[in-house]
Amino acid sequence: MFSKSRVTETPNQPKTLPPESEPMRSDPQAEPLAASTAPRPRTAPSVLSSDLTIKGDLQTAGDVQIEGTIEGDIRARQLTIGETATVRGEVLADEVIVNGRVIGRLRGLKVRLSSTARVEGDIIHKTIAIESGAHFEGSVQRQDDPLAQGSTKKLAPPTTDFSKTGE
Repeated sequence: MFSKSRVTETPNQPKTLPPESEPMRSDPQAEPLAASTAPRPRTAPSVLSSDLTIKGDLQTAGDVQIEGTIEGDIRARQLTIGETATVRGEVLADEVIVNGRVIGRLRGLKVRLSSTARVEGDIIHKTIAIESGAHFEGSVQRQDDPLAQGSTKKLAPPTTDFSKTGE
C-alpha cells in the first residue's frame, strides 16, 4: 500500500537552497549572478480599485488594471482601463485595452477600444481595434514604433473664435 520514504539528510546537515533561489551575497557591490538576469515570469496585474484616485504618474514594467481615477501619465507593459475608470494624461503601453474613459494621448503597439470606451485624444499605434459603439474624438496615427519618445509632436488644441459669440 503506502510506504514512508527514507530521510537522507542527517539532523546536523544544513539544508541546501533549491536551484531557482538566489544565494545571499555578503558583498552588495559584487557582480550580479547569472540567474538574476533571467526574464521574470509574468505575474498577475496590479489592480487599482474604483474607489481609488491617484494624482501623479504611474510607471511599471508589469501589467496594470485601472478601475479608479488617475490624473497623470501612465507607462506599463499591458494596461487595462476598466469601465469605471477615468484617466487624464498620456498613456504608454505595449498593449492598451480601453473599456472606460481616457482624456489624453494613447500610445501603444496594440490598442483596443471596446464598445464602452470613451477616448478624447490622439491615438498612436502599431495595430488598433475599435469596437462598434466606442466613442472617439481625436486623430489616429500608425507608426512602426509608437512607444519611441519624441517621435511625434503634440497637436495643438482646437481654437475657438470668441469674437463671433460676443464673449
